[in-house]
Amino acid sequence: MYLGIDIGTSAVKAVVVDEDQRVLARASAPLTVLRPHDLWSEEDPEEWWSATGSAVNALRAEAGDAWSGVKAIGLSGQMHGAVLLDADGNPLRPAILHNDGRSHAEARELNRRLPAIGSIAGVPAMPGFAAPKLMWLLRHEPEVMARARHMLLPKDYVRLRMTGSYATDMSDGSGALLLDCGHRTWSPEIAAACGISLNLLPPVLEGSVASGQLSGAVAKAWGLTPGLVVAAGAGDAPSGAIATGAVNEGDAFISIGTASQYFVVRGQYAPAPDHLIHTFCHGLPGRWFQMAAILNGAGCLAWAAELLGQSDIGKLLQSAEEAFSGPSPITFLPYLTGERTPHNNPHARGVLFGLTASSTPQQVTQAVLEGVALSLADCQAYVAETGALPDRIAVNGGAAKSRFWMKIVASALGKTVVLYEGAETGPAFGAARLARLAATGEDPATVCVKPEIAAEIAPDPALRQAYAERLEKFRALYKAVKPLF
Repeated sequence: MYLGIDIGTSAVKAVVVDEDQRVLARASAPLTVLRPHDLWSEEDPEEWWSATGSAVNALRAEAGDAWSGVKAIGLSGQMHGAVLLDADGNPLRPAILHNDGRSHAEARELNRRLPAIGSIAGVPAMPGFAAPKLMWLLRHEPEVMARARHMLLPKDYVRLRMTGSYATDMSDGSGALLLDCGHRTWSPEIAAACGISLNLLPPVLEGSVASGQLSGAVAKAWGLTPGLVVAAGAGDAPSGAIATGAVNEGDAFISIGTASQYFVVRGQYAPAPDHLIHTFCHGLPGRWFQMAAILNGAGCLAWAAELLGQSDIGKLLQSAEEAFSGPSPITFLPYLTGERTPHNNPHARGVLFGLTASSTPQQVTQAVLEGVALSLADCQAYVAETGALPDRIAVNGGAAKSRFWMKIVASALGKTVVLYEGAETGPAFGAARLARLAATGEDPATVCVKPEIAAEIAPDPALRQAYAERLEKFRALYKAVKPLF
């Protein structure tokens, strides 16, 4: 048995996977995003730890006798967040998250200071990454940086609490924008341009190796064996790739969680910074990936549900599906928290365009689903410029539970959407696979296989044409309102 834990933005998710790679139990615990100012997005690291405990305890109850057979633990988590700790490992302030846009001036400054950063780190500096966040803290909260002795990524703080070890993996290190991705090591050039010491950063490991052992106190609290191996793990996007078996050249998948990613595996490091495509280290050795990072995904649907006063998202989706007769007359720009790919614009905002006195909640809901799908289609054009894309693409994350939404996505992309068994567990399942590799030393090719297919959803030809036309309107709408942001 292997335990996978994913520190997401909206929830901590955990799964237990057996030797046959069946998910025996799953559990989650919610998290709260703090938005004290415009462009800010933060979370309390202590809440990650308490939510992890809640999810693990719920998982323990569901797993029953299988729980005692857990052999190793893997971690996944939201990427790009900056967690500043003092000499004793205590958080000095709330973590600054991936969708925080406050460091836009510092990102521009970093690109000026080090024009080659896109080639070294795999993408130009943008506000969501940890590197410009550290520059912002040096400028605006120097007292925090004066006390800081460690900077970790979100999942790595949970690792610290589990094992006492400071570490990260290559993929999450890439997402900090402080890694020389071609050489898979921290970059002195980038650190110097940011004005920080490399001593602030943890050791960086391949995702499939051991990073520490579960402490006795945590093992006792969780009902597990002390000393269990904890794998280095991976960021949520590459861990989701590992879950879907996207580990070889040309393999591709889309994740639609709170944020979204369009992800393609590459066998060599070939950055494409001009396209704002992220070229980062994969969670397995000797592999890289190219990714369009989209800040707005299923979180838009949660926003719409709250806006429409509907607490049951399932019923909201069902109502929209029953009313569906073609593309919504409303166009939605899904940039509720700014956008990274393809706009690099933290000031971008959501827009509902085409509202009339007869607009319905169902039309608004459908427009939100279409807006996320069209955002993926917009990015697909940029990803395609970096190399060939397959005609079939896997989708995971919470959105994968809605076949209606997947029909919209397939038609907007013009590709058959493949849903794998357990697709909604995504990164947590990938983390469990990394736990197994760290414990057994098996060949990744034998473990990171593609799961059983649960469903295939082909694009609807009529909708495909309609969404191709809508995509042009979608792009034109962004260009028209961009100056107003």
